[in-house]
Amino acid sequence: MILYVRFRLEPSREALLPQLVALLGEFTPVVEAAPPDAALADVGGAVRYFGRGPAGLAAVIRVRALALHGVDCVIGAGPNPMLARMAARDAAPGTTLVVDDPEAFLRDKPVAALYGVGPATARTLCSYGLDSIGRVAAAPLAVLQRIVGARAGRDVWERAQGVDRTAVVPNAASRSVAADRAFGRDELDQDRHRRALLSLAGELGARMRGEQQVCRSLTLTVRYADRSATTRTRTLREPTAHTATLAEAAYAMHEALGLQRARVRSIGLRAEGLMPADKAAHQLSLDPADDKARRLEAAADKARARFGPGAIVPGSLAA
Repeated sequence: MILYVRFRLEPSREALLPQLVALLGEFTPVVEAAPPDAALADVGGAVRYFGRGPAGLAAVIRVRALALHGVDCVIGAGPNPMLARMAARDAAPGTTLVVDDPEAFLRDKPVAALYGVGPATARTLCSYGLDSIGRVAAAPLAVLQRIVGARAGRDVWERAQGVDRTAVVPNAASRSVAADRAFGRDELDQDRHRRALLSLAGELGARMRGEQQVCRSLTLTVRYADRSATTRTRTLREPTAHTATLAEAAYAMHEALGLQRARVRSIGLRAEGLMPADKAAHQLSLDPADDKARRLEAAADKARARFGPGAIVPGSLAA
């Protein structure tokens, strides 16, 4: 049995995630962090050891997270990670939803709710009348493969049957890294927004380069004075950890939002789809300015590693 625990963390408290993952480690050694605010835990052995069902273990985890860290959570439980994630998505705040019958749980849900099915695939399936998970599960595998491709068709068909071949991987490398900047007051100044974005891009880029990683996409989250938020994601031209490229993508997403009159409370940036830098393809540039910028960036990283993160900062952030 798998638990998917989504902690209700404010962006400023996402640094608590390792401690919360350690809390789950007191129940089972098979725990995988799912940044920024969740974790998967295989509690098959814990159910037998503690003599409690998944709901009982989830209740204890919730109480301990509240008592020790002041953090509430939503928990989904199922026979595999996919069903546990989907159960957590359907669970009300502060509750646990256990999937005992995968077929009944999935049957009437829209196909877009199936984990791993994006908007484009959902639209394609719906155009063929396969608008629910139950209908996808009942369709012949060969039909799905003709519609969305051989590999994707098999993946969608198996997931519609409630099959998920992934496992909980302890100490798995993080698939994303995030940073957030809160303003001292609700901020209207576009220049301050851009300064925050540059600072965030620099922080994420330095962290990824330090870990020899690059990201495939970037997600911008803008939170407003009324506590609402807007999120946008952009796939990068190529996997990168280059600060200038990250900042350029962040600026473009920010400008597309048209926030001239919006009172912004905080801005967050997340680098997603992390992968080892040595496995990423890089298009060689004939622009000497780009090559020079990357050499300067490498030198700045060495200086920061020796003298601290504030040793070298962009001129616009020095004030």
